[in-house]
Amino acid sequence: MLAASHTRSHCAKPFQAHNTPCIRRGPLLKASMPQQTASTEQQQQQQQQQQQQHLQFLQLAHDLADAAGLITTRYFRTKLNVDSKSDASPVTIADRQAEEAMRKLIAAAYPSHAVFGEEAGLTLGSSSSSSSSSSGDEWLWVLDPIDGTKSFITGKPLFGTLIALLHNGTPVLGVIDQPVTRERWVGLAGQQSSLNGRPISARACGDISNAYMYSTTPHMFAGATEQAFHRVRDAVRIPMYGCDCYAYGLLAAGHCDLVVEADLKPYDYMALVPIIQGAGGVISDWSGQPLRWQVQGGDVAAAIKAAPGEVLAAGDAETHAQALQLLAWKQQQQQQQQ
Repeated sequence: MLAASHTRSHCAKPFQAHNTPCIRRGPLLKASMPQQTASTEQQQQQQQQQQQQHLQFLQLAHDLADAAGLITTRYFRTKLNVDSKSDASPVTIADRQAEEAMRKLIAAAYPSHAVFGEEAGLTLGSSSSSSSSSSGDEWLWVLDPIDGTKSFITGKPLFGTLIALLHNGTPVLGVIDQPVTRERWVGLAGQQSSLNGRPISARACGDISNAYMYSTTPHMFAGATEQAFHRVRDAVRIPMYGCDCYAYGLLAAGHCDLVVEADLKPYDYMALVPIIQGAGGVISDWSGQPLRWQVQGGDVAAAIKAAPGEVLAAGDAETHAQALQLLAWKQQQQQQQQ
């Protein structure tokens, strides 16, 4: 199995967890047949081709992160004009230039791939190779050049560049890149996640009362989401705030146990899915459903509206299940509909 790692000589050694209250966590072979069937050989060839293709995509993702990092670090802790978008969220020239640089690399390498970025929206691919994708969006790159712009503009190095690749709506590749601390998390479908090229694993907490939990801010919850969040917050050992995407990287590396968030968009979480899953963790919406996203017919507004805004990530399945039970999101929504 080819490893999905990419070691950069300038990367810092990843931090190790110390004194945490939680812990990290075949059938018999039959005699081989004298000859393999043609279908078996074909399946093996397809798997090898898929692995090779994914590794090529991964190399491009590293190039995208490198390109974005050169731009964001140049502007970090400098005087910047901060504009406000239609939703009142801040945006800077660094956000726009970093996304533009990544878009150019994708267009040059894979013009048939679609791209959706937080700043410039959707660009459909030049061709369609799947019957399920009539508009060239079988492969969709989802980019957030600076996740945590508020951290970025106030000089806090906990923002990150998020890069995801979706195949027919399912995230198969994810990158979190923190260019200031030189930390890069990578997740690739079917392989163990890595931090700066070294394999990482989420930790098993066992019971939610032992959990260290992150959310970006308590102000991301309101009304029904606030009520649900408070039930989880009151059950964990320590609730903490202020990490944006960095919290998910900490969870994947075994340093915290839960991340509970709301008011998110697909570009905020698609890259996180392969990283959390590849580290042995669990990530879903608040109803326990997988996080997928597909833009049908280029209708971005409808696709974003249909996407879940609530995300729950945990280091192990048991803690995830306990948090889901406390959120009681399905029951709460059903009551609202009655």
